[in-house]
Amino acid sequence: MTDHILIGLADSEQKLLLNRANRHGLVAGATGTGKTITLQILAQGFSDAGVPVFAADVKGDLSGIGAEGHPEGKLKEKLEARAKLMGLDMSGRASPVVLWDLWGQKGHPVRTTISEMGPLLLGRLLELNETQEGVLNIVFHMADKEGLLLLDLKDLRAMLTHVSENAKEISARYGQVSPTSIATIQRQLLSLESQGADQLFGEPILKLSDLMRIDANGRGMVNLLAGGKLIESPRLYATFLLWLMSELFEQLPEIGDPDKPKLVFFFDEAHLLFKEAPKPLLEKIEQVVRLIRSKGVGIYFVTQNPADIPDTVLAQLGNRIQHALRAYTPSEQKGLKAAAQSFRANPAFDTATTIQELGVGEAIVSTLDEKGTPTITAKTMIRPPVSRMGPLKEDEIQSLLTKSELASAYNETIDRLSAYETLMGRSEQAVDDPEPISEPAPAPKPSREEIAAQKQKERQAAATTKAVTKVATSVLATVGATLGRELLRGLLGGMKKRR
Repeated sequence: MTDHILIGLADSEQKLLLNRANRHGLVAGATGTGKTITLQILAQGFSDAGVPVFAADVKGDLSGIGAEGHPEGKLKEKLEARAKLMGLDMSGRASPVVLWDLWGQKGHPVRTTISEMGPLLLGRLLELNETQEGVLNIVFHMADKEGLLLLDLKDLRAMLTHVSENAKEISARYGQVSPTSIATIQRQLLSLESQGADQLFGEPILKLSDLMRIDANGRGMVNLLAGGKLIESPRLYATFLLWLMSELFEQLPEIGDPDKPKLVFFFDEAHLLFKEAPKPLLEKIEQVVRLIRSKGVGIYFVTQNPADIPDTVLAQLGNRIQHALRAYTPSEQKGLKAAAQSFRANPAFDTATTIQELGVGEAIVSTLDEKGTPTITAKTMIRPPVSRMGPLKEDEIQSLLTKSELASAYNETIDRLSAYETLMGRSEQAVDDPEPISEPAPAPKPSREEIAAQKQKERQAAATTKAVTKVATSVLATVGATLGRELLRGLLGGMKKRR
């Protein structure tokens, strides 16, 4: 078995050594200059060497790696001439491919959970500020404390509501949880769901072991993530791939520098990973890139311009393939200069000028040699691929999905008991079993002094009532007598007049 991947031909063969492939790499160049074909050649080379590959297929063209290459017409003549010059056999050959898709349309569904994503990456996905991220951290902490699983978006919503309803107590213990922050997070979750991101969160979760399989012929499986629809949500795309890199970093054991990588990870449209990324996230990326190579994982960034990648990350990319760049504006000229300066100089040509003059299928190449030193930059004709240059057809995609061994493991969603069900259960229980109405407490028994005072009040009241009654009776008697005399006088006076 070979110890290298043939990239192309310059004055000599340009190779990527497998025992230096975990030192990461860069494939850059303007649109239409041949980046995708170079990516296809590298992916197939790793697969042939028994190295599993994971790559995002942003334009769909990379899926052709799963079919034999049979070019026709002028393209066939051109490729055969180049292959003959390099002494290559152009017999068509496909690589073993597994198709993945966040939405489960053009591949097996790819899922993770809210808990696995964590508050840092989720905060970036939701575009939260520092205060709102703090509230999200409290939500995760409370879920852990109460043993509530955060698996999907409805679990997170339920937990946010739970924290909001107990905000006073939680704020006193962990810091301010404002209704405004809770409301903002809820709105961002709704926006995320409208983009279809709810498909990402749930179970069964993606197992890293299923990305690192070898087929019966000893070839590494090429895992392709359908990116056509995903790239329309660039923040979701970048966050998911960063989560995947982080999981690899956290789960894989240290193995030092192996004879060949355990997995190679291609990050297409890499500029999306760094665009508007906060400092803590950039530090996380830098840490992963710096340390993951000792776990046998090679990361290859694919982008238009090396200037898209921060210097701290760019400095760790030892294997570089630079296709043509155009430099019409001051910004583009600055990027061209930076790209040229990142290569080891070749006294035979000016690197910056050569980058602008490269044709389609040409690149300047510098890889690490056996000592780990970058080779002198060489103007290189990229070798032709033996798999199809172009996407798989719809019926070919469906055939791959039907025959896949992973269909039974990932195609059906699992929805087990988690935070949403637990918290809803509590609410329903509270409604069904309200607190019983308590009987009023019996009045306390009065003391002797209170009894004596009460009796004294009763005696005084009785005496007052008796006196009032006596006076009233006397008054009524007097009034009655007076009225009687007046009446009698009236009657007698009338009798006298009639006489």
